[in-house]
Amino acid sequence: MQRGPGRRPANGERAAHRAVGQRLLRIYGDLAARGEHLLHGLIPDHRPVQWQHYPDDDAIDADHGYQWFYHSHAPQDRPDAREHGHFHLFARRPLWSRRLRSRAERAFAALTCAPREPVATRHLLGIGLDERGLPVSLFTVNSWVTGDLMLSAPTTAGLLAAMRLDTGHRAIDGVLECVMALCAAEIDELLAARDAVLAKSRAPHVLEDRSLDVLSELPIQLDGKLRG
Repeated sequence: MQRGPGRRPANGERAAHRAVGQRLLRIYGDLAARGEHLLHGLIPDHRPVQWQHYPDDDAIDADHGYQWFYHSHAPQDRPDAREHGHFHLFARRPLWSRRLRSRAERAFAALTCAPREPVATRHLLGIGLDERGLPVSLFTVNSWVTGDLMLSAPTTAGLLAAMRLDTGHRAIDGVLECVMALCAAEIDELLAARDAVLAKSRAPHVLEDRSLDVLSELPIQLDGKLRG
């Protein structure tokens, strides 16, 4: 479906948007009523040890084909970032393996000179959180950062739009699903910017280019979306 500044959302889209916003408010309202942070139960006192994965072996939803983990960097690693930490979202192999034969994936592999070594996951997106546990940014990273590979922009956007999570971390799963639904336009923009960076690289194996870490990043304002 085409998106653009001149297209007014249909009534059905606006209703769906409102429903997602109401769900997001309920999640945070329930957390507030219990006096809990979003990361309650995942990280003691929601104070992560730098670089440690939470949970240790990632949160995995084998039925739907997604997984995620949360971690934080040392301040000097990302000096321009203002975040408590961030989630990394992945698609597991059964979800994307057949899609590799599509025209979009063949073109993306040619663009990136992607190696053919098998990997278990494909990185989809990063989501930055502030100290309050609110999503404040979306970003993409190069493949050497996560040790797997990426997918084309259309495939990635489609997987994120269809994402359903049941990893046992109910509040986090719900927030991640809501962010994907509310930020579809930003995700499209982010992925286009990611691919533009990859296309400009002169490295023979761009996905292993250590000079390219964060490929694209955008701030998000969920409060504004909920008021819209």
